[in-house]
Order: sequence, then C-alpha cells, then structure tokens
Amino acid sequence: MITLVPTLPEPSVRSVDDLLGRVRAGAYGPDPAGQRVALAFTTVQAVRHEGRSVGYRNEVLSLRLDAAVGSCAVEPGALSPAALDDCASSTVADLLDHPLLPVRIAALDAYLMHVRPHTPENGARPYPIPGGGTLQRSRARARAVADLLPETGLERVLVVGVVNSLLERLRERGTAYAPCDLKGGATEWGEPVLTDTLAELERCDAILASGMTLGNGTFQPLLDHAAATGKPLVMFAQTGSAVLPHFLGAGVSAVSAEPYPFFWLDGGPGLVHRYGGTR
Repeated sequence: MITLVPTLPEPSVRSVDDLLGRVRAGAYGPDPAGQRVALAFTTVQAVRHEGRSVGYRNEVLSLRLDAAVGSCAVEPGALSPAALDDCASSTVADLLDHPLLPVRIAALDAYLMHVRPHTPENGARPYPIPGGGTLQRSRARARAVADLLPETGLERVLVVGVVNSLLERLRERGTAYAPCDLKGGATEWGEPVLTDTLAELERCDAILASGMTLGNGTFQPLLDHAAATGKPLVMFAQTGSAVLPHFLGAGVSAVSAEPYPFFWLDGGPGLVHRYGGTR
C-alpha cells in the first residue's frame, strides 16, 4: 500500500497560472510588488562524463531575491542579454508578468524559495549527495530521484527530459522506460529518444519528468494526466525546485528539489530536498 508523506499546508494548485495568480495576490507571503530582484545571471555547462559516449549542454537563468535563488533552464543561446537587463533590479511582480516564460518561472521560483524554503517545516526531507567526481555525483542524484517512484507495480516509466544516469538507475531496478526529450537523439545505450511525449502517456504507468517542463510549457499535460489517472508523477527539479512542491496532491506525487548551486557545479558534498513519494 502506498502512503503519501505529508507536504505543504496550503491548498494544492491546479496549474502554473493558478499558482502565479495566488502569488500575485499575496497568498503566500509579502506583496511581490515590494520584492526586488537584485541579481540576474546565467550558468552555462557542457559535460561528458568519463566513460560515457554522450555529452550535453545546459544553460540556466537564475534570479537572486535576498538570500534565495530561483532558476529556470533555457535552451543554450536562447536567452538574450537584454532579458538579463530586464530582470536586474525589477520587482518580482513585474517579472511574474514578463513576456518570456523562463523569466516568469525563475521569478516565481525565487519568490517561493524566499517565502517557503526547503526545510522540514515546509515538508522537505534532506537527502545527502556525497562529494566526488561528476559521474559519481550524477549517479547519487539519480538514486535520490528514481527511488521516489514506487518500488513495485511499475511496468514502464515515461522519462521526460533524458538524463542517462536516471535511465541507468531504472535499468538497475529492472524497470522499463520510454525516454522522451524535445531534442530527440539517442540514449547512452543506443535507444532512440522519443519526441512526442503525449503519445507515450497512455503506454506508461508512471512519469518521471524534469522541471524543465515548466520552462518550455509542457508541464500541464503531464500534471493533468497524472491527476486524472492517479499515475505517479515524480518531478526532478533544478528548474522550479520551490515551485513544484506546491503541486503535490494535484497530480504530482513526489519532488526531488535541487536549488542553485546544482550538483554539477561543485565536487563537494551537497543536498537535494525530497517531498512526497512513498516510505
């Protein structure tokens, strides 16, 4: 029997627009019109782990609000310098209405990180990631994420946002998967990466999805499907790590939240914060 872990006390929200509206109205804390972003920056990364044949690049927009940092991944090279200029010294309220979705998500993440940080009082369970090389830390993070799925009863998991260490962990568990990513390509094991996520939803009995779906507008169909069917939806979140816990009980079953600085930026020990899932 699956037992859900208690999570945030606020009523669950049903869409990103719903959450944005509640934040604009001050439902979670101080008026965002009085909160000003001091710093906007991007982090660009290219990696190919030793022993792996496939590499990848990441670019992330981050906004600093007091001690909190909110983040949203973007396609490498897609964010103009003018967008950073727009963000620096703007109010959170202004950025929640910015024309670029990644800016809105990063601002929402920064605000919620500021008012609802990843603490046990807010439902988070810290999970240590040991120091070490990039592949060692990637595999440790993959265990933290994949093990939020139910231990039994899964025949095929839809993985949205391909991370080879996550696929490796599912293979170790003996769990079949459908790898999906808008970029296409192939996995480390030569499996074709599917690009039509919606076509695979009915063929899978659980979903493991990246927070990047918030920034590219593909999160809502996953949430709606999970809410309608009761399928586990586990989110692994560098993008929107403080946003996604608010969808627990509304379709999201668990979140592995990883705020900035991310595991790939440092070789020392760190933490991810897990919400929900099964015990």
